[in-house]
Amino acid sequence: MCRQVFGLRLAMIAVATPAALLNASPGLGARLVGSAVVVTFMVSYVLFRDWQRFGPLLLRHPTLLAADSLFGSLLLISAGPDTTLAYVSVCTPLLAGLLYSWRGAAVFASLQSLILLVAQETLKHHSALAESLLLPGLCVITGAMGSALRNLMLRFGAATEALTETRARLAASEAASAAASAAASAERARLAREMHDSVTKTLYGVALVADGLAASAAASPDRLDPALIRQQAELLARAARRAAAESRELLTDLRAGADADDVLPQLRALTADFTARTALPAEYEGPAAPVPLPPPTVRQLLGIVAEALENAHRHAHATRVDVRAAATPTHLVVTIHDDGRGLPADTTLEDLRRTSHFGLLGMTERAASVGARIQLTTDKGTKVRVEVPLT
Repeated sequence: MCRQVFGLRLAMIAVATPAALLNASPGLGARLVGSAVVVTFMVSYVLFRDWQRFGPLLLRHPTLLAADSLFGSLLLISAGPDTTLAYVSVCTPLLAGLLYSWRGAAVFASLQSLILLVAQETLKHHSALAESLLLPGLCVITGAMGSALRNLMLRFGAATEALTETRARLAASEAASAAASAAASAERARLAREMHDSVTKTLYGVALVADGLAASAAASPDRLDPALIRQQAELLARAARRAAAESRELLTDLRAGADADDVLPQLRALTADFTARTALPAEYEGPAAPVPLPPPTVRQLLGIVAEALENAHRHAHATRVDVRAAATPTHLVVTIHDDGRGLPADTTLEDLRRTSHFGLLGMTERAASVGARIQLTTDKGTKVRVEVPLT
């Protein structure tokens, strides 16, 4: 708005300058009027063009506006208070109100009114009292208008800022809600994988052992085998304890803050436990040097290996499984290879999802969650290759 006021001043000064120069006395008077025209016009033009640069300077130094008013008074006295230049004077209180609030508007309205009265007295321009007080009254009115516009713009700016802040808070709230929803979905998917790959399989094994124990106990007295029943009972107890441990781990996630673990002994133990439970020969081979990994990575890798072993036993009808681990400078590579019937060559993830093969889907999701790469091939059985980054 201040730029528009200076634009109006430029137009009025350009219109009033010829009258001011014609009324000026030759010699020194004409030079003074010409200098005042140049200074006033250039100041107005600079502030109109580069208000963002020079406006703060005028805001910090009200004396600059006072000096501009004094230069303008020379034009006013030369041109006369009844010319167009007299109406330029009302721009000064308007600017003061916009820049310096009501106090500045009052000071510059008084100063400009005094200049107008002095110009009228100097030029012996006597007229009716109402006509003489018209321009000073306009100065007071424009000063009040500038102050009112300043307050209105400040309130509008505060309201705009509050609205922007409210929108930002709403956007942040929506983003947080979306993130929470995504996190909840990811957690549900993780729990579904954990339940499928741990507790569900263990409980399935418990049910099989319990069925076998019931069949053994229901045999005729002459065919009862106490050693077999004891072995089946021990297997049942061990499987039940394992299911309880897996349930506690899912509920409490006790290993979330643990230090890095050496995954190789756990791979060896997992392979040996699989052979003891299923009687399917499974051999493990890996490096002697420890390979520590973060607990979440260890958990996901063991879940992939366990799922691959279970698939070899339950679906591939394999007679042998080999688990191999090899460490490179950047990755731990684990392969699980069985000699079963394998998957169809054109099987895709969408096919697995449609046919409810959630175990294989869970393996790919586990690998993706820790930045690992997984490959499934079906040449002479099924081969699962997992590359886990070490850093």
